[in-house]
Amino acid sequence: MATARQIIALLSSLNQGDEEQVFAIALQVAAAEAKRGRRTVADELRVLVEQGREQKGFHAHHRSASDVVIPITRPRGELQNLLTSNYPKTRLSDLVLEPTVAGRLADVIEQQRKREELRHHGLVPVSTILLLGPPGSGKTLTGSALAGELHLPLYVVRFDTVITRFMGETASKLRLIFDQIATTRGVYLFDEFDAIGGKRTADNDIGEMRRVLNSFLQFLEEPQSTDSLILCATNHAVLLDRALFRRFDEVIEYGLPDEAVARELLSSRLESFGFNDSWWPIISKCIAGLSHAELVSAAEDVMKRVILTGRKHADPLLVRDRLERRVAMCETIAQLDR
Repeated sequence: MATARQIIALLSSLNQGDEEQVFAIALQVAAAEAKRGRRTVADELRVLVEQGREQKGFHAHHRSASDVVIPITRPRGELQNLLTSNYPKTRLSDLVLEPTVAGRLADVIEQQRKREELRHHGLVPVSTILLLGPPGSGKTLTGSALAGELHLPLYVVRFDTVITRFMGETASKLRLIFDQIATTRGVYLFDEFDAIGGKRTADNDIGEMRRVLNSFLQFLEEPQSTDSLILCATNHAVLLDRALFRRFDEVIEYGLPDEAVARELLSSRLESFGFNDSWWPIISKCIAGLSHAELVSAAEDVMKRVILTGRKHADPLLVRDRLERRVAMCETIAQLDR
């Protein structure tokens, strides 16, 4: 149950009228109970916190639970160097994705919004997701979209500060992050996850990184009382340890956009610049191998050129030229990587 220090903090917060801090302490206690296997107690505390927040105005204007904006709790102390935080306004409709990927993300959002209903039937909503795919395919933006849809803060893990050369320190920093996950609801993005998720049998592996990965897997399986979403994204799925895949509730693979997606993406960006269907036969042969991000960059190049030349509209030849430039740049980068 609650420690003496937590009770002191709770009473101090009550005396100061800091109700949100009271709720935060209660969630800390719930997380500790969940770790001890006392899931029923943890769930009761979490429900009481949500009810208390409702009564104190977090659900103003008769908004549904899915519309409530969770006040952002910025990382403090050592966590300031391990996490960045923001409140994205991105929505799933802002992303142009393959229908299967969009459908699976919509299912995650629905499960999170109706998590109490699922728990009532003894079921747990999706909370851990592995995102695989090439650079620029929308993995990182997915984190923003999920946070935006659920009105949650997005916390991005800074691996440059998490990973150190000192034995045991990286695992200790991961412990701090997972304690934050357990006490503060949000979307937590571990980008470039292969930095710690590499194969434990790799020839260039060292014992310390094996211990770090083992620690991560243990932390990932710990129960949490906040229903935070944990996203791990990588451009290099082949480098990941096979044991990782079965530890996630969802594994979603992103690919390069097909013709339909590319067409929708360019049309949505260039519609106000005169884009129409008659252009597609001229530019369709220039999209092969381009990612979502590269298509967006090409569209932005077109818009800049139109604005700087004082024209009212773009034309298909300009779009084709900017797409061809992007293709050439990608080929150059690919040659340098060989």
